Amino acid sequence: MKFGIIGAGMIGHFHAKAITAMEGGSLHSVFDLNQERADKLAEEYGAKGFSDMAEFLADPELEIVTVGTPSGAHLEPTLAALNAGKHAIVEKPLEVTVEKCDELIAAAEANGKTLAAVLNRRFHPGMDAFKAAVEAGRFGVLTSASAYIKWYRDQAYYDSAGWRGTWALDGGGALMNQSIHTVDALLHLAGPIKSVQANTALLAHERIEVEDHCVALIEFENGARGVIEASTATWSKDGHPARVQLAGTEGSVFLADESFEIWDFMKEEPIDAEILSNHMKGQEAGLGANDPSAINFYQHQRNFEEVVNAIAEGREPSTSSAEARKSVAVIRAIYESAQNDGKKIFL
Repeated sequence: MKFGIIGAGMIGHFHAKAITAMEGGSLHSVFDLNQERADKLAEEYGAKGFSDMAEFLADPELEIVTVGTPSGAHLEPTLAALNAGKHAIVEKPLEVTVEKCDELIAAAEANGKTLAAVLNRRFHPGMDAFKAAVEAGRFGVLTSASAYIKWYRDQAYYDSAGWRGTWALDGGGALMNQSIHTVDALLHLAGPIKSVQANTALLAHERIEVEDHCVALIEFENGARGVIEASTATWSKDGHPARVQLAGTEGSVFLADESFEIWDFMKEEPIDAEILSNHMKGQEAGLGANDPSAINFYQHQRNFEEVVNAIAEGREPSTSSAEARKSVAVIRAIYESAQNDGKKIFL
């Protein structure tokens, strides 16, 4: 399929790398409000640059777009693409409110087009093994499921763009921006959440509207309890990995970015030896923990390939808009709880 990129900033360059490497897709065009920036990215990959959205979307060869604008500016370009008859893959979050997510989902359905999201932390061998263990029932009764995203962003990060740290365009702080992929991974593994109770704070940054630290108590529909802790105010030399930890009556698995700190089951199986030999945690720096550009693009590549395959096969992708909506709903519920003195919010 022929891809177009909306937004030629850092995320646009990242998408271009993933599209170029993927099977079943090629970069056809780039849109940015700044024509020079659009042309620069397009020329690097042999594509066409546009600064007029209508002209960009009118191209009959363009089949699918990726949207890499600021989080709270996903709605309008995605609606325009869907209404122009293009499929769309939108960066995290799908949008910053459930209502806007629903508007996009309705537009995709009305136009008969696929709307998917970038849920890239689902696409690596560690996650594949983790999900298989869950589906095989290896944890027994799941009792604990938590996510910890103790990252760091300096003040210069927030000062670098006027939209950063705003409710309107960032949609939230450490939780909505930096942690949504790990929240998605937690939901992907542990299932839907029944209720949340939360507290947020702005502890270490200035001139932003949103939180830089959040702690939420979580109750899952399956009865498990857990914690989501998200921060951009926890410095470390190499950066802490994003962690997802599940434990039950027959097993425990702690995932740190793409490898495991713990893989331990009461009933051992042949795959366990391979996991322990090849997928345990070393001393790698946290992916994106201190530097937002330090993220592997192969997960995006696999994400894009999954969407293209789904379109070809006439099915919903595993990173569908409905899947992407789930993490936004949980995060908005956490914010509602925090803004109401930790009131329990039911989803």
